[in-house]
Amino acid sequence: MATSGVFNGTDLILKFHSTDGSEIKVGHSTSATLSLSNDLPEATSKDSSGFAEHIAGVISGELSFEGLIVYDESSAQNVIDASDYLIARTKVYWEFGTDSTGDNFYHGEGFLNSVEHSAEMESPASYSGSITVTGSITKGTRS
Repeated sequence: MATSGVFNGTDLILKFHSTDGSEIKVGHSTSATLSLSNDLPEATSKDSSGFAEHIAGVISGELSFEGLIVYDESSAQNVIDASDYLIARTKVYWEFGTDSTGDNFYHGEGFLNSVEHSAEMESPASYSGSITVTGSITKGTRS
């Protein structure tokens, strides 16, 4: 059943797709964000009556994520997997949404542009990273 009303952010997750097509969530995530932007080139002319005009331009996207490092997690992507994708310059197939049947989600491709491992004294080791989207972003519905 599709999610309705205000819902808990814990339900919104980021997944990577493996080469065999299986979906693998980013493990022990504490946050995930999908940011979309539209470049708006100026199209002001003498006929604009003194008001700025713009046209829709190039759409771009970025995903950012944070979580806790767990090296022995085998059922989810971990910071080592993300670092390996970045070092190998491997394209990542991603999905952003909930696992609830009937909910919409977004998916596409991109490249990891940063991965950070962080370890403060007496605190859980954590990671963060970001993916720059390449190509189109499409919307699906969870079945």
